[in-house]
Amino acid sequence: MKKSSFRRPPGARRTVSTAAAMGLAAVLAVVCVACGQTKSGNTAEGGSGNPAPTGAVAVGSDVTASVNKLVVAEELSMSGYSREKFPHWDTNPQSHGFDAKFAQYSKCTTRDVMMLRDSTGSVTLDPKTCDLKVGKGGGWQDQYGVLDAKTGKLKPYKFITDPAGVDAEHIVPLAEAWRSGASKFDEATRQNIANDAINLIASDPSANRSKGDQDAAHYLPPGAFRCGYLDHYVQIKIKYNLTVDNDELKALRTAVDDCVKQGGFR
Repeated sequence: MKKSSFRRPPGARRTVSTAAAMGLAAVLAVVCVACGQTKSGNTAEGGSGNPAPTGAVAVGSDVTASVNKLVVAEELSMSGYSREKFPHWDTNPQSHGFDAKFAQYSKCTTRDVMMLRDSTGSVTLDPKTCDLKVGKGGGWQDQYGVLDAKTGKLKPYKFITDPAGVDAEHIVPLAEAWRSGASKFDEATRQNIANDAINLIASDPSANRSKGDQDAAHYLPPGAFRCGYLDHYVQIKIKYNLTVDNDELKALRTAVDDCVKQGGFR
């Protein structure tokens, strides 16, 4: 997620109130109603050839099996953490898992290429200057969703046409990665976590801010991308040997089971 004024003091995420926990339960109860939901008229493919992300493409049994491989451990301290310990954005997107069709953008950063990948409509990226241009109908369709605090229902999904109004979201937050073992990793590994194509998605800043640096026990997207988010989250945790705590594992199992039952996976 991009830099912003939103920051919690070290350790604050772990002092979650009972009310916050109840709020997560409410999200779990209503979210699968939104699985596969999109904003009408704003999901056409365009210049990038990439529709806005929605739903999950993983096989449910595979995600379930992956959850069972997660290593459980208590979260580590936030001592010594800073975003600068996770160097980003790299100018070699292919080395971080972006599709070969983005090879021509080797001079551009992983954030630039992620913005192109997740765009819809007429959006172009100049491979020489890395200038991102939005044409007619172009933009970014948020699929995270934001709940209305009063009604508990999903607000309308945002369609964003200004690149400056889009957040580069880390699905496993960098602070969460730090608490889950990355504090002991070398800089090159932390750099990979920060730039991995699986861990990046363009999102609505409001959704991004509501998430902060929370793990899956305290935040899951309430919108259409929830099942896809779970798949990506678990993939990153396993790929980089990042641990989960007991509450996190319980939340992941419950949410993945819900996605399987509701048809959120293949």
